[in-house]
Amino acid sequence: MQPKEFSTIALALPHVTEKSHMGHPDFRVGGKIFATLWPVEKRAVVKLTPGDQALRLDMEPDVFYPANGAWGKSGWTNIMLERAEESSVASALQAAWLCVAPQKLKRAFKF
Repeated sequence: MQPKEFSTIALALPHVTEKSHMGHPDFRVGGKIFATLWPVEKRAVVKLTPGDQALRLDMEPDVFYPANGAWGKSGWTNIMLERAEESSVASALQAAWLCVAPQKLKRAFKF
């Protein structure tokens, strides 16, 4: 997967906007960041629950790994895009969206 494909999938989710955070693109719903993109590194970071993160780390350890320190312990998870299948990335983005979306949006949009 390429960074542009990641962006396309993220922006297809309901009410998502793309902004910039610390010099790289981020994706927000309800004003909250749920994913960031590091295009040069061909890496993305998504906000998952710790349980979802653990599951993905077990299932695809060559694709997913936790962010450093407290960020990783709270669910922020790196995705190595060149190793990732579109279905895994789409699933992770949906899960990240659900982590931060306002309740009214969660009720309106079911994945």
